[in-house]
Amino acid sequence: MNALWTIIMIAGIIAMLLVNPDGAINSMISGANNAVTLALTLLASYALWLGLFKLVEKTGISGFLTKLLRRPVNFLFPGVNDKAKGYLSSNIAANFLGLGNAATPMGINAVCEMDDKSGRATDGMIMLLVLSSTSLQLLPSTVIGLRAAKGSLSPASFLPACICATVLSTIVGITLVKLISFIEKSFVTRKNAEKCTKNKLFNRSEKVPVTDKRKSERAKNEKILRSEKL
Repeated sequence: MNALWTIIMIAGIIAMLLVNPDGAINSMISGANNAVTLALTLLASYALWLGLFKLVEKTGISGFLTKLLRRPVNFLFPGVNDKAKGYLSSNIAANFLGLGNAATPMGINAVCEMDDKSGRATDGMIMLLVLSSTSLQLLPSTVIGLRAAKGSLSPASFLPACICATVLSTIVGITLVKLISFIEKSFVTRKNAEKCTKNKLFNRSEKVPVTDKRKSERAKNEKILRSEKL
């Protein structure tokens, strides 16, 4: 895959240089300048929020945040340990503020804590993936920063539509995960019950010949005792 993308990139650069070399060079220079300008513009926003999260961690407010989100986290992620709940609470809070990059390491740590070493994704991992994809955002600071960097006169004007869209997508995602998990558990429970029933029937069928054999042995012993008495 790396070789494929390298070939595509080299082919694109050669094509641009052959068709319009002046335009290609100007585009590269202006694109690099815009990238650096955008990175510096977003740096202030990320520095602010990441510094705030570090203060929250150092001052112990993260514990309060975990308690505040305890009920939603317990509902969404039943059976996880306290350490994973702390990471999940921070991940959800970062997503609320639209800090996807800040939420990523917390989500990775939460996944590592929820891993049961079975080689399969647990229900908690799937729920976290869905929540990260739907990305419920009450304050999408990254998008607001991008719009402000591009000179928008009202960078937060999309906020009501964003909240409605993310709330609806999150509700649908949570509902589907819970529904599919319930169906899967019901199917597994039914399958295990059928397996237990078959095992019981098989054990009973194996015990029948043994019982008949014992009865025949008892009958022979009784005949021998009667003959000895006579």
